[in-house]
Amino acid sequence: MRLIVAVAATAVLCSGCFGSVLQSSQEPPDLYRLAPPANAGGEAALASAISVPRPRASSSLDTHRIAVVMPVHRFDYLAGARWADAAPQMVQQMLVAALGPPGRFSTAVAAPSRVPVDLLLDVELRRFEAVYANVDEAPTVVVEMQASLVDGRKGARVASFDSRAEVTAARNDRGAVVAAFEQAAGRVVDDVAGRARAAATNLLR
Repeated sequence: MRLIVAVAATAVLCSGCFGSVLQSSQEPPDLYRLAPPANAGGEAALASAISVPRPRASSSLDTHRIAVVMPVHRFDYLAGARWADAAPQMVQQMLVAALGPPGRFSTAVAAPSRVPVDLLLDVELRRFEAVYANVDEAPTVVVEMQASLVDGRKGARVASFDSRAEVTAARNDRGAVVAAFEQAAGRVVDDVAGRARAAATNLLR
């Protein structure tokens, strides 16, 4: 089995890490998974159920490969490393965890689901990439989502909002870049979950 490497794993220097990882002479890539942010506490969960479909994303982001933007806007992927799940699926899992109890909604599920729900959170993953201004310097990870909260009973949109975060990696190596992805994605997921709860609270008043 391929090893799923934790964010805190020993970093491997990133020099020369760009290019195809599909060459047969190369070792299988390390796999990374992002942990969801800590669920907000201190408030009682809303007595309603919310579902999160798999976020939409461009084909360049809807992949297990870790996207990077090189100087002069050249798009590429990090060699020797992959996400354990495709980026939209991983974001879906993070959102479900952040929206559930104790502090957001009494029930949060990934769609499709047989669980009856009151609300649906429709998400587009617009950016999920490490941006390099210089290949010798640590990149800045950019995560951006657009979300709409939909009343599942009426099929009507309740609220829409954008969320974006940028985190510069501590070093120019895989471990630090993945840690920056985790921080940036965690901030956006937490923001989206909090704003979804606030909009739902206003709807239920």
